[in-house]
Amino acid sequence: MTAETETAVEPAAARETPRADHLFVILEAARPMAGGARLRLDELDEIVLGRGDDREIVIAGRTAEVRIPDKRMSTTHARLRRGLAGWELDDAGSKNGSRIDGEPATRAPLDDGARIELGQTALGFRTGLAHAGGPAAILEGPVVLGISTLLPALALRLDELVRLAPSRVSIVIGGETGTGKEVVARGVHAASGRTGAMIAVNCAALPAGLVEAELFGHRKGAFSGAVDERPGLVRAADRGTLLLDEVGDLPAAAQAALLRVLQEREVVAVGETRPVAVDVRVLAASHRDLAGLVAAGTFRADLYARLAGHVVTLPPLRERREDVGALIAGALARHGGAAASFTAEAAARLVASAWALNVRALDKAIEAALALAAGAPIGVEHLREVDAPPPPDEDDDALRARLIARLTEHRGNVTQVARAMGKARMQIQRWMRRFALDPAKFR
Repeated sequence: MTAETETAVEPAAARETPRADHLFVILEAARPMAGGARLRLDELDEIVLGRGDDREIVIAGRTAEVRIPDKRMSTTHARLRRGLAGWELDDAGSKNGSRIDGEPATRAPLDDGARIELGQTALGFRTGLAHAGGPAAILEGPVVLGISTLLPALALRLDELVRLAPSRVSIVIGGETGTGKEVVARGVHAASGRTGAMIAVNCAALPAGLVEAELFGHRKGAFSGAVDERPGLVRAADRGTLLLDEVGDLPAAAQAALLRVLQEREVVAVGETRPVAVDVRVLAASHRDLAGLVAAGTFRADLYARLAGHVVTLPPLRERREDVGALIAGALARHGGAAASFTAEAAARLVASAWALNVRALDKAIEAALALAAGAPIGVEHLREVDAPPPPDEDDDALRARLIARLTEHRGNVTQVARAMGKARMQIQRWMRRFALDPAKFR
């Protein structure tokens, strides 16, 4: 994720917050349960990276030492230095060398999103991230509403949800499949203080023709098959939270009825004439662009206005690779793998992968790898579900020409080039390094 694309997870006031470059410890292959760490670089000019007895970050003046208990790292393995053109990595003659985005490097500039491999440890470098101040060094990412993140902008947005949780404000949670929308919804409900249950409704799975009966209930004999009386899912969430998952798939008639419930705070069951009052806090989730559906005329604008008291979009995992280590630690703990370890190659692949199906795919990949490794260190051969980006399917001359055309079209904006070419941003950066292309020259 870049400074340009970060708006998907930044709060509205993020442009007024300070920005800084950051260094992340993403994943230690030998100690995956250690999770990740973060260092803000705005008041630093040099970072010394090397082996230590424990993970620690020590700041003295404008220099920081980052120590990691990695046996394949040298005592002083590499340095990051701030120059006029930005930060660069300088390998300090280490025994096992340094790599940037999978390629050996002795001295090289660091682009936004660069992956750094030292020994068996994967690190990441990010530029211009919005932040809210606080300690420059964080050795463990906080868990907010069930989401563990080291990314300052995502943490800011989750903190907004924490403040909104006790209110009655309706919230729309957007994001791709597998990004954790229901996890966040359950976190909001838990923090709300509401005494009722959280009822999650998959709107896409409601039986056709029975949507209103399922949501609002029905009386016995109201329609063929109604052999008993049912209160419906909305009333089941009374004094609690109703999560409308994939709300964009609700048919038009159900949208109108739901709008009535939200306006009047009462439900009329199918076959009944008397309304029943309900006290329900509504959360909605969708992988679809609800505002776009409104513009297309397939989702009611007045219903969207009722649901969207606050809108948050969870980023895909490919835009928050810095959290992969913490997510792996959580998956290992869930699946009985607290004693597991990875090879350096497997750790690098986990961090580099595009994760088209997001956190859910990562969790399943770790679960399967634990079973396949059977107690041995998890290697690349055990990561059968990992979706690493495929190599280019064209010759270098054609690829270089296409890349130059896109850089020219988008005036050197690497994020927009990645979107246009359907590739991860770091893949575009690798190609630019291969062909010695400087995006600044296209601006």
